[in-house]
Parts: sequence; structure tokens; C-alpha cells
Amino acid sequence: MDTTAGEPPGAARARRAQGPDRHAGGRRQGGGLADAAGIAVLGCASVWALVAAAGRPARPEGTLLAVLAVSAGYALGRILGALLPALAPAAAAAAVLALVLVPAGRLTARPDAPPLGYPNADAALLVLATGAACCAAWTVRGRRRRIALRAAGLGAAAAALALGSAAGFVAGVAVVLCSLAAARLRRRLPALAALALVAALAVGTTCAVAVDALPAGLSASLTGQLTQPRVDLWHEAATLAERHPLRGVGPERFADSAPVDSAGEDAYPDVTLAEGPASASPQSAPLQLAAEQGIPGVVLLAVSFGWLLTALWRSPRPTPVVLTAAATLTGLAMLAAVDHVLSYAAVTAGTGFLAGIATARPLTPDQLPPET
Repeated sequence: MDTTAGEPPGAARARRAQGPDRHAGGRRQGGGLADAAGIAVLGCASVWALVAAAGRPARPEGTLLAVLAVSAGYALGRILGALLPALAPAAAAAAVLALVLVPAGRLTARPDAPPLGYPNADAALLVLATGAACCAAWTVRGRRRRIALRAAGLGAAAAALALGSAAGFVAGVAVVLCSLAAARLRRRLPALAALALVAALAVGTTCAVAVDALPAGLSASLTGQLTQPRVDLWHEAATLAERHPLRGVGPERFADSAPVDSAGEDAYPDVTLAEGPASASPQSAPLQLAAEQGIPGVVLLAVSFGWLLTALWRSPRPTPVVLTAAATLTGLAMLAAVDHVLSYAAVTAGTGFLAGIATARPLTPDQLPPET
């Protein structure tokens, strides 16, 4: 007997695409353990920042603000993702595009241009907007709406290029391509493992450049693309981490410990004076934590990223939504490995919001709509 008679066109295909998620019931519905693990990891990150700052003139407020921003964004994403699984990410993407593009003179490359005053941080927001638009595309009904949302995602990537961030553009395009490819995947765990490996390779390459562990030719090529002042900062961060492996030099004390020239001025003025409010950093999240909070700080950052991927693995949302969010977070992790984009609360809050959207349990059944 044909049990599919009378179904709308494409419904069977949508049901097949949704099948692996529906039959994963117990494993992915049990998200309470992942949530508890997230609370523990973020709590440990906050406590360790205070430990690393104890007994020295350090400023742990930056780390505490980042943890608070991620937590608040994640909670808001879970709530709106349950109530408005399609509208919430679409509205978030539209809001970011409006903030970046609407103000007069936004694309004039002025250092103080809104919303964040730093083009690479704005590009990180645009990568998150690309991911949010692609997540929404997997939730709405109708081919035209999906195409429009994916076009908006590509537009966000193009805006990152217009701001001067080639890395943000590449990350945004990669998110769109990964989102399209996710339609053909039935198992999310191998894909999530591959994305984790990509992020680990990006961080590993950054650390290898910082300690001069790469062949001379490759190191010179990467240094030319990354700029010598940035690589010099990485070298200094690696040196500080080697000298203070347990607690580092203290949160936000990298600038106080940076080398000075014989005239008593900063050795890296091109980087430290021209790149926004978080310029007193090694321009790399893992290296900054290694220098300022020691090896435990880096481990907690890695565990936090692993927790987000684990929460996505156990998410009740369809696999394409989950993998789109995971690809976006991986792209952001690669940007954070070579720049201080995580020093901006708006970026960390956006990260938590996207993860919350992709791990929420909608109040109505969440299946992939047919392509009609």
C-alpha cells in the first residue's frame, strides 16, 4: 500500500532527510547533561580568570564579560529558538547587516566606524550573520525564501570583503557551502569531528608560527600574509607563556609585559595603536590566554569549543541546521586564532546566540520543510 499518497510534493524527501534525527531520540533529546557541562566549563573559566589575577594588578573583567556575554547569548538563543526557530536567526542576520551597512560612510574603512570600530570584528559579526541566515534557510518553507536567505548570507560575506577582511569573506563563503553540503549528510558526528580538526589545525598553525616550528619557507610565506608586527606579538606571547606556564602574567597584562625599545616606546606601534579597544593583545585568542592565564586558560578555551560542538551533536534540531551552526563556529574559531575578535562582547554574545538557536528544542515539531 502506498502510504505517501496525498502528501505535498517533496514531503517524502524531507521526511527521509529528517529520518536520522528522529531516530536518535534518547541520545539527542538528553541535552540536560550537555547544558550542565556548559555551566561547569563557563564557571571554571570565570574562576580561573580570578585565580590568574589574584595577587597582581590584573584585570579579569574582560574574561568575565566574555563568559557573561556567551551565557546570555546562549540563553536568549535557546528561548527564541524554541519560540521562533525560523524568524529568530533571520532577524538576527538582518540586524547585523543593518548595523554594518546602514550607517552613512560605513564602508569608508574609518577606524572608528560602527558598530564595533574594528573591521575584523565587524567581519566576525558578519560571519555569524551568514550562519544565522543559512540556519534560517533550513527552517523556512518555500524554495524562494531559502534562496533569499542564502543570498543574504552571501551578501554578509561580501560585506566582510568590502570591509577589507578577506578572511571573513572566505569564512562566510565556506559557511554557505558547508550549509548546502549538509543536506547530503545523514550522520552529524563525523562532520562535527572534521570541523573540530579544522579548528585544531588553525590553532596549531598559529602556535607553530609563534614558536618558529615551521620550515623557513612556509614560515616566511605565512609571516608575509599575517604581517611581521602580528607575528612578533605572537612570538612575545609564546615567550611569556613559556616563562609563566601555570597562571600566565595575569588577565589583560600582556601590554604591560610587552617588550619596549631603547627609547621606551612600544616595539609594535603599528599593531597596538591602530586596532581598536582590544589592541593590547597578541592578536590571537589562544595565544593571549596562554600568555595571560597560562596553559589552563588555553585548555578551558578548547574545552568550551568542544562543549559547543557536543551540545550541537546532541541537539534535537535537524542535522543541516546543526552542521551550519558548527561550520559558522569553526569559521569564527579560525578568525579568533589570528585576531582578537573574541575580545568584543558583541561577537561572543553572537556566538552564544547562534549556538543557542541551533540547540533549542522548538515548541512545534521541527522538520525540514519541503522544497516548494
